[in-house]
This record gives sequence, C-alpha cells and structure tokens, in this order.
Amino acid sequence: MTDVPALFAPPAGKRETEEGDRLTPKFDASGLITAVTVDAGTGDVLMVAHMNAQALALTIETGVAHYFSRSRGRLWKKGEESGQVQSVVELRVDCDQDAVVLRVEMAELGTGTPGAACHTGHRSCFFRSVPLGARPSPELKLTVNDGGRLFDPATVYGTPKKTDEPRF
Repeated sequence: MTDVPALFAPPAGKRETEEGDRLTPKFDASGLITAVTVDAGTGDVLMVAHMNAQALALTIETGVAHYFSRSRGRLWKKGEESGQVQSVVELRVDCDQDAVVLRVEMAELGTGTPGAACHTGHRSCFFRSVPLGARPSPELKLTVNDGGRLFDPATVYGTPKKTDEPRF
C-alpha cells in the first residue's frame, strides 16, 4: 500500500484553527464540509453543497468547483453534465474551518445570458422566498424571486430518471 500525502495540515488547537495560517478543514462525521457558493460579481447565493477532502483538494488545485453529491455518493465537477462550470475566483474558510465559501464566475449560456447554478434551470438554487410575518401552515406558498428559468432542464439533462436524486 502506498502512502498518500496529506492534503491538509493536521487538526490544530482552537486558537491555531481559528486564527492561524494553515488550512485544517474540519470535516463532519460523514467526511464532508459545507460549501456555500456565491456569484463573484453580485454576491448572490447560488447554491449550498458539500465537499469531501478530494473535492476540496480538486477545487483548490484546478480552480473549478468540485463537490461531493450525498445523494449519488460520489464526487462531481459542477457543470460536468450541464456545462454550467463554476470558475472559482476566491475560496474562503470560516473561523472554525467547518464551512467554506466559494466566490465563482459561472460559464455563460451563450448570447450573453448568465449561467445557471441550479439543476432546475434557475440562476440560483435559492429562487424562491418564504413569506415572513404569518404563522406557518400547510397552505404556506413560496414566492418565485427571479426572472424564471434560464434553460430547460429536459433539454440539458435529457429525460429525468425516476428518482428523487438531484441532477447537477
């Protein structure tokens, strides 16, 4: 068995983790870290996903966003099916190193149309708002807060599989 070189510095004490200069990501019990992806130009939140050590390492090495799909149980490069590649402009880690923020530029859809991060065809996975100020109930309706789909998912991904598994 060959030794695999360490990808990140070993866990450190609280002060070193929170204020030091070494990347020591704190992965959860499943080996994942939360990744929030925002548009580098507008600051809009595009999506929230997870990364394992390999996805984080590939993102750092290539400058292209890679994630770990919990539903598919595998690594995936954003845009591998849709062409909606995310080029990472900046990668930030929070104080206790258990979450990262990726500032990205999305590949355009063509004719100057901005890319879409969501597999539903919307620019952001956060394309709906929850109304505030009323008691929650089963009748609570979400409000679409964007201009609609930028692409047709059936055209980009083909006929959906009969599963609850998201397609990215």
